[in-house]
Amino acid sequence: MNIYLVGGAVRDALLGRPVKDRDWVVVGATPEDMIRQGFRQVGADFPVFLHPQSNEEYALARTERKRGHGYHGFEVHSAPDVTLEDDLRRRDLTINAMAQAEDGTLVDPFNGRADLEKRLLRHVSPAFAEDPLRILRVARFAARFAPLGFCIAEETRALMRTMVEAGEVEHLVPERIWQEMQRALLEASPTVFFSVLQDCGALAILMPSLATAMEQEPAPNALRALQFASELSESLTIRFAALTGSLQDAAGVDSLCDRLKAPNDCRALATHLAANADDLLGEARNDPGLLLAILDRCDAWRRPERFDELLVAVRAVGLARRIDFNPLPIQDAVRAAKAVDPRTLMDEGYQGKELGLAIRRRRHQIISDSLDLTRSDGMEP
Repeated sequence: MNIYLVGGAVRDALLGRPVKDRDWVVVGATPEDMIRQGFRQVGADFPVFLHPQSNEEYALARTERKRGHGYHGFEVHSAPDVTLEDDLRRRDLTINAMAQAEDGTLVDPFNGRADLEKRLLRHVSPAFAEDPLRILRVARFAARFAPLGFCIAEETRALMRTMVEAGEVEHLVPERIWQEMQRALLEASPTVFFSVLQDCGALAILMPSLATAMEQEPAPNALRALQFASELSESLTIRFAALTGSLQDAAGVDSLCDRLKAPNDCRALATHLAANADDLLGEARNDPGLLLAILDRCDAWRRPERFDELLVAVRAVGLARRIDFNPLPIQDAVRAAKAVDPRTLMDEGYQGKELGLAIRRRRHQIISDSLDLTRSDGMEP
């Protein structure tokens, strides 16, 4: 058997980027050969094995043939006579279709290294069109490598448009869409992901409201908010909220999260942002009663860390709207109000419903005093 390092590890090493994960392809072996050498099989759809010491993945060389729609609509063939070039040909982009032999020799049958130097994202073969998930993967790689000057080859852009027109994107399951989207949101230039999907027509299917917004203006506030959020935080929940929560109302965000099957923490922050961003950027900075109501709605007393995330997302939305929002006065007021101790009020004789009202009055007064102090110090709340 012959073993090759493949894919992203080879690509990133040539780019001088840190190599995080290493994947290997084994040519000329059977599952029985691998098991005899101590590998543990884990692949259900095709033979993938874990190395007995490093625990890294080793896959037997394979080919794929389209048999149906979507990600699972493939017939996989793996046998000792499948060559390395056969295996590399089924990959998405030329820059991901390179391998390195055990002696360090680069195997590059599709000119991936040349495309690295040209800063091009180009599909390997017409088989690219068989898997609609590759549209999202190319968009994600475009978001990752945009700071390095990469762009998508025109023939690949044209093929992606053809795939969308053929209805391939409609066969993607929400779990796979979300998996790619969440990874894209954490890339260096996440807005590029959505711009690429808009260019090929896929965004209108995946996120119609964002696609419509992008048709109405060159740089919608949703994308601007996402860009600012990516500069302020590496948090997925904050970036997702800045994008979706500034795009539509809370009901619209809920509908989109259902469509994407987004996790609960992303949904919660995005809906809180959609419901409260206008008030936090406006009257709540001067109205202690409104601010207290927002704190109650967001359960800031029990979930202060989520409220802090909300303020970061609000700042991103504010910057997108050209509003200079300073969250510090609100954070100071919340911390002060949170210090109200129910036991002290109980010692003063408050009980039951009266205790709840007393806690609220004290918090209102503390927030009011804190905001007044901020204004007197010359800080815009």
